[in-house]
This record gives sequence, structure tokens and C-alpha cells, in this order.
Amino acid sequence: MVAAQSESWLEVYRQPASRLIAEAMGDSFAWRRLALLTDTAGHRLSGTPQLDRAIQWAMAEMKRDGLESVHTEPVLVPKWVRGRESAEILEPARHTLAMLGLGESVATPPAGLQAEAFVVRSFDELEQNSTKAKGRIVVFNIPFTTYNDTRPIRSNAASRAARYGGVAAIVRSVGPPGLRLPHTGSLTYANGVAKIPGAAVATEDADRLQRMADRGEKIVIRLQMEAHFEPDVESANVVAEIRGREKPDEVVVVGGHLDSWDVGAGASDDGGGCIATWEALRLMKKLGLQPRRTVRLVLFTNEENGTRGARAYRDRHVAELPNHVMMLEADDGLFPPVSFGVTSSQKALDTVAAIASLLKGINVDHVTPGGGGSDIDPSVQAGKVPSMSYDGTGNYFVLHHTQADTVDKIDPVDVSRASAAIAVMTYVIADMPARLGE
Repeated sequence: MVAAQSESWLEVYRQPASRLIAEAMGDSFAWRRLALLTDTAGHRLSGTPQLDRAIQWAMAEMKRDGLESVHTEPVLVPKWVRGRESAEILEPARHTLAMLGLGESVATPPAGLQAEAFVVRSFDELEQNSTKAKGRIVVFNIPFTTYNDTRPIRSNAASRAARYGGVAAIVRSVGPPGLRLPHTGSLTYANGVAKIPGAAVATEDADRLQRMADRGEKIVIRLQMEAHFEPDVESANVVAEIRGREKPDEVVVVGGHLDSWDVGAGASDDGGGCIATWEALRLMKKLGLQPRRTVRLVLFTNEENGTRGARAYRDRHVAELPNHVMMLEADDGLFPPVSFGVTSSQKALDTVAAIASLLKGINVDHVTPGGGGSDIDPSVQAGKVPSMSYDGTGNYFVLHHTQADTVDKIDPVDVSRASAAIAVMTYVIADMPARLGE
């Protein structure tokens, strides 16, 4: 943790910070807006009518909020369609598996795929027993540790299994045990290796398969998936601003991704991040707070299965990236305990810690090195822009990429707290006389 130091320059920001916090914490408006998004649009996978509806709704609401320069920036996105899918154990006894196909997976044959299972606890175990994989469905029962450490298993499992003749790959869901919920997410096919179907099963089912394998039982699984790609379709990033009063060409960007997987309702991933960053601008506008620099909200498209919105923003704004003062993404949940992550110079980190001291009353004064996100990273790297994240992982990975990612799992206070914290942090960074880190 970075210790926040008392700074005399902060005094001028105590009163506006208090106003922003009081306005955010005094109402559940942000949660109600999140509920409206998820209830009316639902899940929002790239290329779907649900995402299109959410984009149009967001634009109309931003204009109603009085935000400036509300517009969309076109992005061509992939359209992956899940279709019908199922998995079950046929031998030694019949059991249905709680499964979700992995994004970008290919389909099984129309009649499905039936094969003996080969269960492994690691990639190393697969390689050491590679001859056992041929003609089998390879089950990777590798427990969740952290998302960054475990995600590569999901991404690479299908190609690892195919390399040794596996006919399909099933991975233990990337997340902690959670009432037999399977977690979806993208896989990646390696060049020069056959593309085989990939799916995830709930941790409880992965453990069942492991116990059966450890007893030496023959396990036969039937997998059926209709997954396929259709031609790319038009989507868009949604953009709105509060124009800076003195340095409008210097920009502070905040946002999240409006798309989600096609299960649940995308409330935590990433509806909550979108609404909390959006609310930061609405609060400033409502209270008449216009910072020196422009604050720009971006709701990115296609983070889940392509990050094309992230790259489109970078390419469209590449000339102005040197004038991006800071970029913040909220895509790690809103659940307490919460903190800000920062990737920048030590001076910038110290400044953020000082600003966070204004948030002690709502328990958001924790600042750590390392902050960013999939949507802002391409621009951050291209423009060498200081980056931040709002991190509230808490129960996030229990719900992440599951059918249970719905708004009822989120406390209205957590949405208000995130909105208040992001509003204060963004306003001060956008209004300070010097750029962050200078």
C-alpha cells in the first residue's frame, strides 16, 4: 500500500470532493441505472441486438444527463454464436455436467462427440503422458489461483490437447468454487494445430471427474456444441465528455466495456464499471464542476472476445495520445475491499495516494502500484499514458463470466461508493494545475 501524505494543495479540493461524495452516496441512482441497463438489454455479446440496444440507450441517457460531444465511434467486431450445447458423463454412470462452451470455440460434429476422458492436473502432466491424449477428451483440472495466472490455462488448453491428438478440451472453470457455476471466456487457437472444441465445467464437476480418474474408472463423455462464427458486424465505442475550461485539449479518460458474455446479464463484468465511470461525469455535471482539462467517458465494445474497441480507440486517437493525461478503467468489480491501482512514475503514484486521502471516509484510500485494463492498455502503451484501475475484486471472480452475473448480486452502496471515488479522483486529476506526474 502507498501511504497518502497530507498535502496543502489538496485543500482547495476538499469541498468539491465532499460535494461529489455526498451526492453519490446520498442516492442509489447509479445502481438503478445499472439495473435498467441489465434488465432491458440483458447480456451484450459483440454482434448481438442486445449490445446494439445498449449502445443506443447509453447515448440517449448521456444526452439526457447533459454530457457534451455524445457520439459513437464505429468498430467492426466479430460475431461468435454459442448455439445449443451440452456435456454429460455416459460411463461409468450417467451425469449431466454443468458446462459452458468457451468463446471462439469451434463446434463438435452435429451429432456430438463421444470419447473417453483423460484427466490431468497440469500442462506438464499432459506432456508427460501425451500418448494417453490421442482420441480422448482432455480434462484440465487445474485449480484457480489468480485470474492472471489461471486464465492462460483456459486460453491454451484446446491447442495443448490437440497437439497430442485430443479431440476436445474441457477446463475447470477459471474461478473459485461457486455453487456449481461454469465460467465461460475466450480460448485461443495456436497456429499449425488442429482446432478442437473447448468448454468449461464447474469446479465441482471437474473435481468429480478427477476423483473418478484417480479411482481408475473409465470415463466416457459426450460433448455437443453448435458454436460458430458469422461475418463481422458493425458495433461502436460510446463517447461523451465534459469539456475542460482551460486546457480542453488535455484529456483524462475513464470507462469500462459495454459488451459482455452471453450468459448472465453482464452486471459486474462490466456493467458496473461502465455505470460507475459514467456516473463520475454525471455527478460533475450536476454539481457544476468543470475541471481545467477535458474528462472523456468511453464505453468500449468487444473487450470480451477481441478487444477491437480498445484498438479502434487507440488508432482513432493516436495523434492526441500525447495529450492524454491519465486513463482509468473500471473492470475488476465494485465489491469491497476496494482500491486504486496505478501504473506510472513514483511521483504520480504519490499524487494519487494524496488524492485518495480525500476518500478515507468511504474507505477508498488504498492505492497500490499496478493499474490498467484491457480496453485502455493499447492506448496507454502507444502514448505512454499513466494508467489506473478501480479494483473491487471481492466476490467478482465467483460471478465472473457466469449466469449469476446479475445486478441483484451488487449492493447499491458499492456502486455509489465506486462512483464517488472515481468522480473525486478524476475531477482532481483533471483540474490540478500540473499534469499528473509532472
